[in-house]
Amino acid sequence: MAATGDTYYDRPAELKAFDETKAGVKGLADAGIREIPRIFIHQPEPLPISSTPFQIPIIDLGSTDRATTVEKIREASEKLGFFQVVNHGIPVSVMNEVAQGVRRFHDQDVEVKKRFYTRDPSRPVVYHSN
Repeated sequence: MAATGDTYYDRPAELKAFDETKAGVKGLADAGIREIPRIFIHQPEPLPISSTPFQIPIIDLGSTDRATTVEKIREASEKLGFFQVVNHGIPVSVMNEVAQGVRRFHDQDVEVKKRFYTRDPSRPVVYHSN
């Protein structure tokens, strides 16, 4: 049981019910929901106070210094969990097509997407909502 405000609810049961629809967040939006479901609401975590401005690490894959590049990736992964990659050699046209492919997938009928909805990471294609 989890608390939200002054009420308790069975989060695992609600998450299971959400997963069983296999419609994902887009399915909720398509159904016209007016409130964010409780399973998606979390208490904010306090942010550490820092006097230095935040910057997203930029990793240059065009660098010839492999050891330094690997170290920058390790450090960014450990400290932030994400980074920007530049000079990766993937054409913008390919990246745009990937984004369009994602949109096309999510715009499909929910019955098509249900075949891929799973939390089983061993499946070759995984689609689910967190």
